[in-house]
Amino acid sequence: MLKQKLQQSLLQKLSPQQIQIIKLLEIPTMMLEQRIKKEMEENPVLEDVDENRIEDDAPQETDLTDDNAGSTNDDEFSLSDYLNDEDIPSYKLNISNRSKDEKHEDIPFSVGSTFHEHLKAQLGLLKIDERQRMLADYLIGNLDEDGYLRRPLDAVADDMAFSVGIETNEEELELALKRLQELDPAGIAARDLRECLLLQFRDKSASNPAVDTARKIIRHHFDEFTKKHYDRIKGRLNLSDSQLKEALDVVLTMNPKPGGGFHDPYNHTAHQIIPDFLLEYEDGQFQLSLNSRNVPELRISREYSDMLESYAANRENSSKQEKEAVAFVKQKIDSARWFIDALKQRQNTLMSTMQAILDYQKEFFREGDLSKLRPMILKDISEATGFDISTVSRVANSKYIQTHFGIYPLKSFFSEGVQTETGEEVSTREIKRILQECVGGEDKLHPLTDERLMEILKERGYPIARRTVAKYREQLGIAVARLRKEL
Repeated sequence: MLKQKLQQSLLQKLSPQQIQIIKLLEIPTMMLEQRIKKEMEENPVLEDVDENRIEDDAPQETDLTDDNAGSTNDDEFSLSDYLNDEDIPSYKLNISNRSKDEKHEDIPFSVGSTFHEHLKAQLGLLKIDERQRMLADYLIGNLDEDGYLRRPLDAVADDMAFSVGIETNEEELELALKRLQELDPAGIAARDLRECLLLQFRDKSASNPAVDTARKIIRHHFDEFTKKHYDRIKGRLNLSDSQLKEALDVVLTMNPKPGGGFHDPYNHTAHQIIPDFLLEYEDGQFQLSLNSRNVPELRISREYSDMLESYAANRENSSKQEKEAVAFVKQKIDSARWFIDALKQRQNTLMSTMQAILDYQKEFFREGDLSKLRPMILKDISEATGFDISTVSRVANSKYIQTHFGIYPLKSFFSEGVQTETGEEVSTREIKRILQECVGGEDKLHPLTDERLMEILKERGYPIARRTVAKYREQLGIAVARLRKEL
């Protein structure tokens, strides 16, 4: 049975301007210029102050003859520009030199060959029958970006049956894969690292004792090799330290990712960092500013403002079409004002947040000494600025600051704290820096264990548990002592 009833509820909704501010906060300076240009393309009311200042300052040629007295500028807008647009037939707004049934194809821009195209070009030179060529071509499409075939051959056979309607089996695909593994670069189309390295031994001289030993290590003692159990390898192959080192040097010359080093022109991207903040330090004083070098300053076009004023003066005599045109222009002006206000609020939020970070980490920003970096979390800056933690997080994300000692991401200034034996609180970044220094300067024949690293930190006044040392080591991407061992 249906019943009707009244119910009150509280809902938190964001206004369009609030959503716009949130989105603008997230993007860095490098993308802000593109975002502003996009808005200017969509909203004709917005204009660049600098560009129009140049036009305004340019000398105007004026003809004072009676024939031109009272003439108007042809570039000015009027309501007539927005009237009767819908009355224009569509065929007058389009140019068509082709039939509607004609297929349109873009001419591709050729910049080189991709990794897979490189393999397919070589495949065309192999003396194999058409069926083997078809199977090998399908296998090329299953190779990952490192050049490996990660999928089982029986799964590839099932895919071929369902997707292209070709019945095959694992044995036939194995033969096609063997031919594919003859292509360049060496080691391509392997199913694991061991097979990849063994394929690369084809190009090595078999008469070289170090090469022969290296092949035996990879073929028969691969697990010991990956776990760096060198003593076991020496005992089973009866090798000296020098013989083992020569064999390992041969393996180190090989490429574990034969497809990864291939230049793909379609995936080539250049990563450029443009700082969002500029910090100068002179005579003991900080000067913080936003990097707005390429960001245009916006304003509302005077032509559109004058258009609304003209309409207000003659509102009684306006037609329905003029009222609709004015409503459109007013909506664009309101949208432009929202956008300009959102940019100003973004600027204020960024500056307030960065100033709070600067005040909190003033000792670090003076010299760039990581040991002076204080423990700081988002909540600390949130309390200092009065902004929500999510707002501070958006400001810190993907933003950079240029200082007199380098460019740093804002996120690098946030870290947890560790208490020393004297009761002083230091940043975990200082602990990680010490760990990196210790591992970087260790004897690779006898690398430092987590237990020994814990003792070193304790000697320097940082009483940290061994499991915490292991956690920081993993965060730094440092392997355990056994895997760092070298001969």
